[in-house]
Amino acid sequence: MWTEKFDLHSHSTNSDGQHSVNEVARMMADSNVDFWSLTDHDTISGWEGAKNAAEAEGIVFIPGVELTCMPGLEPNADVMKKHQRERASDAWHLLAYFPNMVFQSEQHLNFKNWLAPLGEGRVPRMVAMVEKLAELGISIDFDAVLARAGDSVGRPHLADEMVKQGYVQDRQEAFDKWIGDGKPVHISREKPSIVEACEAVHAAGGITSLAHPLYYCVDTDELMIFCRDSGVDAIECFHRSHRDSYRLQLWSAAKEASLGTTCGSDFHGMKYNQSPGRMAVPTSTLPLQLKDALTALGA
Repeated sequence: MWTEKFDLHSHSTNSDGQHSVNEVARMMADSNVDFWSLTDHDTISGWEGAKNAAEAEGIVFIPGVELTCMPGLEPNADVMKKHQRERASDAWHLLAYFPNMVFQSEQHLNFKNWLAPLGEGRVPRMVAMVEKLAELGISIDFDAVLARAGDSVGRPHLADEMVKQGYVQDRQEAFDKWIGDGKPVHISREKPSIVEACEAVHAAGGITSLAHPLYYCVDTDELMIFCRDSGVDAIECFHRSHRDSYRLQLWSAAKEASLGTTCGSDFHGMKYNQSPGRMAVPTSTLPLQLKDALTALGA
């Protein structure tokens, strides 16, 4: 059976989303989403607010986070050409879900402590990027960039400040010319491997799904072997950036590799012409731990 009741990938103002957790919860409910996960980048600061907002909207909240990790495989030029991608992402993103998480439990606090350096590492990286821009004649106030972020500052916040100051026309131009992967001001930061991230999530009772594989430009069969061997539980086959043919390819390969599948709108905000929900996923291939948790909730 297929359902559009899940949206397991979304962002709020706690990282690089446009809307507060309350607003995202309301929009999820308006889109007929029954099971929602907030997956802000490298921060879980929105969990409690999102849980309360979800309860007010009558939907189920699944605590989540999107972890920035080192690439697992080298990009494949043929795959890049096939999907018309100019470059592969210099980081892989791992979605982590904690359907049975008890807030303030030992597992919760241990994972929060493991996660903290990842979020903290974003600040010195942003300072360095602002300094590099200054060297190139682009003067950006670091505090203004920080004010745009919640608890997880990132390149989109810098891009938006560059737009405000008139250096670029839009966020995409900022990435294409200055701060995107491989561009003059881009600076990498220390990241965990996929294996390390999976181990930390599993130790906290969570499950993992590799986000939007399209961005990594790797062979599908090789990707499945890597994920299975690295401890990844599922693949985000059903992402808004994936064509139907690619979704089918990923879904078939994931089933063959005995990996689960997840879906997500990767909602960042209405101003980006995105909408929450409306992502179909087959319930039969959702990760077993997620299905078990939902059964326990009476879903």
